Amino acid sequence: MTDSAGIPGGAGAAGGAPRPPRSRRRRMVRRAGLGAALLVLLGSGAGWWVYHKLDGNITEDTSAAAELERYERERPAHGADGAQNILLIGSDSRSGRENAPYGRDKGTQRSDTAILLHLPADRTSATAVSIPRDLMARIPACLKPDGTRTVPQYAQFNWAYEWGGAACTIRTVEKLTDIRVDHHMVVDFGGFKRMVDAVGGVEVCLKQPVDDTEAKLKLPAGRQTLGGEQALGFVRARYSLGNGSDTERMERQQQFLGSLVKKVQSNGVLLNPARLYPLLDAATSSVTTDPGLASLRGLYELVRGVRDIPTDQVKFLTVPRRPYPANPNRDELVEPAAERLFEQLRTDEPVTVTPPRPETDSAADSGSGSASPDGGGAAEDSAGTGTTPAPVPTFTGTTAGPADCR
Repeated sequence: MTDSAGIPGGAGAAGGAPRPPRSRRRRMVRRAGLGAALLVLLGSGAGWWVYHKLDGNITEDTSAAAELERYERERPAHGADGAQNILLIGSDSRSGRENAPYGRDKGTQRSDTAILLHLPADRTSATAVSIPRDLMARIPACLKPDGTRTVPQYAQFNWAYEWGGAACTIRTVEKLTDIRVDHHMVVDFGGFKRMVDAVGGVEVCLKQPVDDTEAKLKLPAGRQTLGGEQALGFVRARYSLGNGSDTERMERQQQFLGSLVKKVQSNGVLLNPARLYPLLDAATSSVTTDPGLASLRGLYELVRGVRDIPTDQVKFLTVPRRPYPANPNRDELVEPAAERLFEQLRTDEPVTVTPPRPETDSAADSGSGSASPDGGGAAEDSAGTGTTPAPVPTFTGTTAGPADCR
């Protein structure tokens, strides 16, 4: 017996398996199709569950949105098309089980950290500007939780959050900088710790050993990977590290955020579902945002726009300031350096940062905003007109780029 190709014994003699009967083949095709459909349904069902789980985690700050709408006419105009300014607020609230270990809940909270994050329209860089909690600022009349309103006054910056929450803080920042805040995010102690743990810890470099009983932090000098609880102590400690100034505390926060950016951008997180999902779950369940960001889609669009920014273009600095004459434990803006910085952000122009000079005390050199020329900007222009281009202002700061651990 030969098959159509003339091979004796047919397919079996040629080393292949005999073809199953046509009815059996139909059953096999149906089963394979059913299995594939089942996998698709399971995958889409799991994807739907994950999406709605994460989307439902986010808390929408409707009260702040309503308060800001009330004062819309006095707010700054929107900046350059495509650019965004996001106010990141670290709350020191003691409410809730996770925050209770850090102190007694007195029904109030202050902003332990405030960072204005500027994302330019071309998304080739990011600039994070720390605003000291002790900076003297003009705080407008704000709606308090009990329904009463404060009177406008000149006070330290973090009182705005205690008096009127995110809306009052945003309005204070806008009056201070004349920069429109497009979005805001509030993160508390517990959320911060969960995000750090979700990425497997964050590496920092300690110049000297740390032994802080109040912050429950004891670490040797050198390169360290901090878990959530240690990281919280590291960014919040003030009096037991360095010279005890708020300047050094903000520098540590900036150092830590730079390391966190590097960790999140690494393949070990973004391409690792075992770490990516816990990070997304921790992030979405611990943030309170404006309505524009209060969805997984809104947060995804934000992250997608910044995920490819090189780490050396993620810049950190503090507003130019100096001790306030009436109270040296408070700060005031240094002008015109502060206005130069705010103008760069308002007009979506690049901000240049340079590391602190080793011989200069960090508290005195806190973003002095020197208008030094960049790349020979003070020379005559190429057209030979004899005019001198305006110098590019530079500010004391750092980036998320790799740094030696010394």
